[in-house]
Amino acid sequence: MKAGTGTIGAPLAPAPDQRLASVHSGIERYYSGKVLAHGATALGVDWTCQPTQELRFVQLLKLCDFRQPFSLNDVGCGYGALLAFLAKRHRGAKVDYLGTDLSQAMIDRAQPSPRPSIRAQFVVTGGMPRAADYSVASGIFNVKLNQSRTRWTLFIEQMLAGMHAASRLGFAVNFLAPPGPDMQAIPELYRVSPDVWIHHCERQFGAKVELVEGYGLREFTLLVRR
Repeated sequence: MKAGTGTIGAPLAPAPDQRLASVHSGIERYYSGKVLAHGATALGVDWTCQPTQELRFVQLLKLCDFRQPFSLNDVGCGYGALLAFLAKRHRGAKVDYLGTDLSQAMIDRAQPSPRPSIRAQFVVTGGMPRAADYSVASGIFNVKLNQSRTRWTLFIEQMLAGMHAASRLGFAVNFLAPPGPDMQAIPELYRVSPDVWIHHCERQFGAKVELVEGYGLREFTLLVRR
């Protein structure tokens, strides 16, 4: 854990489903390999470039009210690129930030907050170790590797339930949209229609779901508010 303040307690969601052990270990191996190969860069978290990585952050942070201090869980935080983005784009923001990731190699490359108004911690975990005002996750559902669609769907369901339980005001996630007519389907990637997870969040959590799309990438973002 890096230096920072905040209360990290017992996980807020049930213990990880043992059926998902292979999912978690596969994710850890894949992304540890990426950051070891490419370092703390966009390529190190399997994005093509920093501008599109940050464009995704813009959509996710539409969830947050920057007019007042708030706490934020960054699920699957990687090396903490969102923390650096907050410091760059929201200089006056007062944020209590917690980044969590399955990969020790990722967390080892995370840097302390560059601004005193943003308190930051990083923890290696696949769970939700604290309640916060908001939780966000960027790209954690995209690369399913060789997992079956059924197993990957279970993983998503459990992650969304954990984020909902750990978020007092709401959470935000993004997904790859179905491929276009000129795109080749890649079996290792998970692509889905927005309606699938909009309806899931409305039905399971009684949440208000805002769909954000049309920002130049073949994907979409869901802002899920209580």
